[in-house]
Amino acid sequence: MFPVLAISNDFNQLINGLTGWTDFMALRELLLALLALALYLISAPRGRRRLAWGPIALLCLTVLPLIANLVFPPDTFAADIEGPIGEGTKRVSQHSHHVLRFFLVASLLQSALLLAAVSGWERVARRMPKIFLDILLWLMLALALLIVLWDAGINAGELVTGSALITAVVGFALKDTLGNVIAGLAIHAEHPFEIGDWIQYDTIQAHIGRVVEINWRATKVITLDEATVIIPNGQLAQASIRNFTKPDTWSRRSIFVVTPYDVSPQRVQRIILAAIRGSFGVLESPMPSVVTSNFTERGVEHWVRLFTSDFDKRDRVDGMARDRIWFALARNGIEIPVATQAIRLTELPPPATLETEELAVSRRVMSLERVHLLKVLEENQLRRLAGESRELRFAAGEQLIRQGDAGESMFVILEGSVEVTTVEDSVGPVSLARLGPGDFFGEMSLMTGASRSATVTAIGEAHVLEIDKQSFRRVLEAEPSLVNKIGALLKVRLEERSRAIAVGGRPPEPPPPDLFQRIKDFFAM
Repeated sequence: MFPVLAISNDFNQLINGLTGWTDFMALRELLLALLALALYLISAPRGRRRLAWGPIALLCLTVLPLIANLVFPPDTFAADIEGPIGEGTKRVSQHSHHVLRFFLVASLLQSALLLAAVSGWERVARRMPKIFLDILLWLMLALALLIVLWDAGINAGELVTGSALITAVVGFALKDTLGNVIAGLAIHAEHPFEIGDWIQYDTIQAHIGRVVEINWRATKVITLDEATVIIPNGQLAQASIRNFTKPDTWSRRSIFVVTPYDVSPQRVQRIILAAIRGSFGVLESPMPSVVTSNFTERGVEHWVRLFTSDFDKRDRVDGMARDRIWFALARNGIEIPVATQAIRLTELPPPATLETEELAVSRRVMSLERVHLLKVLEENQLRRLAGESRELRFAAGEQLIRQGDAGESMFVILEGSVEVTTVEDSVGPVSLARLGPGDFFGEMSLMTGASRSATVTAIGEAHVLEIDKQSFRRVLEAEPSLVNKIGALLKVRLEERSRAIAVGGRPPEPPPPDLFQRIKDFFAM
């Protein structure tokens, strides 16, 4: 029992001699620091609680002056030793309470700052930049030091004057670093960019990246190649910065397309605008536009201007838009010219060309023979229909037909696959079917002129054969009895399809009772 009492008495004497304060004052500052720290940990957002490590570390460092006073007790060890060692021991015992107070006051000030700046300010305003918060935390350390020096009776001005030469030497050695720090402060003050913005940080087109960090010395960006680039703030302050995310999240992309001189620019522009409509990443507002930008040796150059908010996927946006433009031009018989000299020759098509065309017609006939609706046609009728139809190619995601649009043609799938969807008032968009080679769609528009009842979208690259009204009319006019035969097959198909796509328990819709008459009226027979 007696050793325990002795240790307790020694500890009380240690605390009283260490701080120079009353027990109430020491306990007050410690409790205030702990209270501010606890309030911050409770109220701060989860991702910002790690900032409390600074005040916690300062509280932990309060153990150091306690240990120093235990090692060099002022009343016993220093009194028995004379000379430099005894004098040093006295100084340790005299100033250890100032060191303890510095750690307590610094922890209290930093915790109060975090409570006000993070838990308070950031809840009602924008997040405080890291560099500003770091400066304020360092200022709290400086303020705590001034308070302790003032309490110890030390003139802080004398310390500043005495260290002026050292400050000048250190400042000259760190002039580049200090320049980067000042530039970082200017960046935070002007807000030319923020974390998450896409910027171009010099005149080189490839130097584009997303800002992930802005610290004291440099700004860190990640490029599309997933490479991390660290740019000194001083370099950024002198560079011309292009921000692709501000003031709006969308940015404009440019694509240049060259077409032959014998094709009207207005026609090309209509085709291009229709092609990129609904393409991946292309916004409807602001609307895309196409203008004639130049006349080159290859042909007319068109400037396609589209907008996207997926800047990190801009290469994919541009690529898929180019794909759609190529398919659309090819469907309309427009070739993208290469750089050639204008040499015109006229000659009869060689036998190989005629043979190639014959093979193409034969291949189309084989595809038409698989269409259930056309099984009543003879081979010569199928061959005539195949010769007058045209092959079209669509890129992935393109809509071959849209629900509600007018139409007078039917499509037979040669290669690829498509998805058939419709919009129902009660349930919204509904996927009806996926069609592949040999399947067909659009027969009601071909036979009766009805508007498109569904939207058909290419899943991958789709190659289809389009049969229009004029070609089919010539076949029917040559043999009028085909109207009743094809009408009967169409009626059966409509009944089967209606049962298959009944939505939400709704009973299937029967074919129109005047189907045969509508076919005759449409073809004027």
